[in-house]
Amino acid sequence: MMCALASAVCYGTASVLQAAAARAAEPGTGSGVDAALLLRALRQWRYLVGLALDGLGFVLQILALRSIPIYAVGAALAASLAVTAVVASRVLRVRLSGREWGAVGVVCAGLAMLGLASGTEGSGTGPPALRWSMLGIALAVLVVGALGGHLPDRPRALVLGLGAGAGFGVVEVSVRLIDSLAVPAVFGNPALYALLLGGGAAFLLLTSALQRGSVTVATAGLVIGETIGPALVGVVWLGDRTREGLEWLAITGFVVAVAGALALARFGEPPAGASAPKDREHPKDSGHANDNRQAKDSRQAKAPDTRAAHRPAGEPPAPPPSGTNPSR
Repeated sequence: MMCALASAVCYGTASVLQAAAARAAEPGTGSGVDAALLLRALRQWRYLVGLALDGLGFVLQILALRSIPIYAVGAALAASLAVTAVVASRVLRVRLSGREWGAVGVVCAGLAMLGLASGTEGSGTGPPALRWSMLGIALAVLVVGALGGHLPDRPRALVLGLGAGAGFGVVEVSVRLIDSLAVPAVFGNPALYALLLGGGAAFLLLTSALQRGSVTVATAGLVIGETIGPALVGVVWLGDRTREGLEWLAITGFVVAVAGALALARFGEPPAGASAPKDREHPKDSGHANDNRQAKDSRQAKAPDTRAAHRPAGEPPAPPPSGTNPSR
């Protein structure tokens, strides 16, 4: 469980850096998932540091998946949002409300319940079709990304977030399905290619989702996609179990941890720049108003005094209207 929590710390810190770097990268010309965005983001030092933390977190995640059930690892990874919230409050000066600090406490409580209730890693290897299924899901993630990338911003962020979560879920399950690292066997295992393809697709979709649209919606989709499905696979096909008589505590802890993570889904989004005050006149509108006033004054200046043509000879001119300056 300690490896899973350390992995969550790495992922949570990396998400803040990567979200800021993705927003700072130059926008692409297309409306879909921008594969070149990764290359542009790599020019940002924050993205590089985030990738290094992701790499360390992935190693710790593999160690955790080899020792505890998938549902415990998935909940811990979802809890990385609590880490993100704390890091964002320090690094990005994002202020946490009392409710959000409470959500951090809820996540910690859920993880504590999972730590008490989770058993050891299941010994099941699953049916052979499960490995091919993981490879098929990884391919489907790419298709979802290609189609979802053309949606409007809000549904786009949700679809890409869910797709990224499914891709990371494929990675979690595939790690358990690779039972041998011997060279002849490992390259013939479809789970290896599912792991590589699912992880790469998930990074691409998540980076694209963070660049445009609601990061809150994308992160919520990510949490749902990477927790529920893999947890069910681990329990149904891979033999993941809880300690004797503590099934209720494991279920409660899982639900509590994921719910607390969803409440913190807005974190990882860099603060937007300050907007102009609402009571300040828009420059464009102000320019039109000045032009209108100048045109009116010009018309008044050019308008001839028709009264002078109808005045009898010798009659003095009429006095100026009350309230005006006679010298003008």
